[in-house]
Amino acid sequence: MQTLQQLTQEAQALARGEIVLTGSEKEVARQLQICNGCRYCEGFCAVFPAMTRRLEFGKADIHYLANLCHNCGACLHACQYAPPHEFAINVPKAMATVRGQTYADYAWPPALGTLYQRNGLTLSLALAASLTLFMLLALQSNGTLWGPLVQNGQQGFYAIFPHNLMVSLFAPVFLWAVFALGMGVRKFWKDVTPATSGAPLSTPAAAEATHDALKLKYLGGGHGDGCNNEDDAFTLARKRTHHLTFYGFMLCFAATSVATLYHYAFGWPAPYDFTSLPKILGTIGGISLALGTLGLWRLNLARDPKHGDVQQRPMDRGFIALLFLISVTGLTLMLSRNTAAMPSLLALHLGLVMALFLTLPYGKFAHGIFRTASLLRFSVEKRQPSKLALGND
Repeated sequence: MQTLQQLTQEAQALARGEIVLTGSEKEVARQLQICNGCRYCEGFCAVFPAMTRRLEFGKADIHYLANLCHNCGACLHACQYAPPHEFAINVPKAMATVRGQTYADYAWPPALGTLYQRNGLTLSLALAASLTLFMLLALQSNGTLWGPLVQNGQQGFYAIFPHNLMVSLFAPVFLWAVFALGMGVRKFWKDVTPATSGAPLSTPAAAEATHDALKLKYLGGGHGDGCNNEDDAFTLARKRTHHLTFYGFMLCFAATSVATLYHYAFGWPAPYDFTSLPKILGTIGGISLALGTLGLWRLNLARDPKHGDVQQRPMDRGFIALLFLISVTGLTLMLSRNTAAMPSLLALHLGLVMALFLTLPYGKFAHGIFRTASLLRFSVEKRQPSKLALGND
């Protein structure tokens, strides 16, 4: 709890245009100062080699290191100064708290980031339910809620929602998500670049960072055996469920992209056969996404509070729930495309997808973008001479 004197000092510093650390940022800086004197965990992940290049930790350094942390828990379980030691070193938890703060700090516009951070699960499901209800009412009003499944020469989904209508609904929402995420990561990149040597991104650095991000290298723990459970046992469950979720999502996105190419480039409109490339990609992706999100939900429920920031769990669960429901409704929709239930399932699926797009820039999806940006800056920075080694600090 800050005293009146501390609050007054911070207000005066802000008035002078100085950068003031938040309480959670100060806690990260405190812990890293101690870690810098110990360095037992130096080989565990990218955070500690990046840390050793610094004697002081400004706001940009802390944001960079917090997003570089993969929250594997290895350093907590190896630390001799972890609670109940009086130093109370818990790097994963401290980093997670700041990381959650950066999602809101770099959100565009900022107000939406704060709203989602506080009410992630409720907001996600309420938004999905509202959009689904809107679409169901629209179908009821034009008489397509219960079919027909062939209308105006169009079959399947397009008999319910014409292609041009779907594009007009989803293209602006998707472009908004891309734009908002782009604005956020642009600001993040601009802030952390001077703190990470300022050198430009090179091809070797980009290739290494891409490899590390796609393989989730730093979810392997300090020795490659995976993250730590609360009983100190190692597990690769988080790495595997993240892989299933990420690559399942990307396969679903690829299915949509291929279908778009078929429609506009070759004039092959949906529906497509089960043996077609969009269906194969979508089926594999949907199953992978469902399994991955189920695993992430189970791990989220069971994870020890010391391993992260419990205040972010509603945000985490909102994102996981949306992805799981999208995968399940997508697979169910594919199997029921010639049944009377198809229009209602389509409205539900589209409502969930639109809710996901609207919340992407403000929730857990953003951590993948900022983490990749941090990995890129780490790959650049480590190729530069250390100012400490040169004695120019």
